[in-house]
Amino acid sequence: MALDTVELLLHPVRLRIVQAFLGGRTLTTTDLRAALSDVPPATLYRQVATLVDHGVLHTVGERRARGAVERSYRLHEAAASVDPDEARAMSPQRNRQAFLTFVAGLLADFDGYLDRGDTDLARDVAGYRQNAFHATDAETAEFVTRFRDLFAEYAALGPGPGRTRRLLTTVLLPAADQERPAERR
Repeated sequence: MALDTVELLLHPVRLRIVQAFLGGRTLTTTDLRAALSDVPPATLYRQVATLVDHGVLHTVGERRARGAVERSYRLHEAAASVDPDEARAMSPQRNRQAFLTFVAGLLADFDGYLDRGDTDLARDVAGYRQNAFHATDAETAEFVTRFRDLFAEYAALGPGPGRTRRLLTTVLLPAADQERPAERR
């Protein structure tokens, strides 16, 4: 079954699987079952197979475990991203569906954090907030480029002693109370 990238990632379980691999992680389906314990195993295996078939996950290792072959997977990040042309072609309804799937995944991540118990947002350097700034389209593009560069610098550090895998979620959009400069006449 051929799926475009948007359709492939709009599935809530596939999106959660992709998110589990973020940060250069290598995981087995056993690791995924532990991380996504609310997902039935048959569903998890089927969705991992779909992501492998579409090149989003690739096998990086195999080993014998309990008489079966256990595979290790890594995320092919370029295959797990919607390119600008696909994004431009998305209808408003498809964008709403994609954003709802994204937000549902975010809620699941936050619920998982809270369900661990002994959570302290200040101690855990966790939180959520919304900020605003004024910028031209060119200034916004520069901001995004600098933000991506800064993020890449920290993402390159990888796992290590004292490091906690953290999820950084961003949403950038014009405020609802503003019209675009070209529309002001």
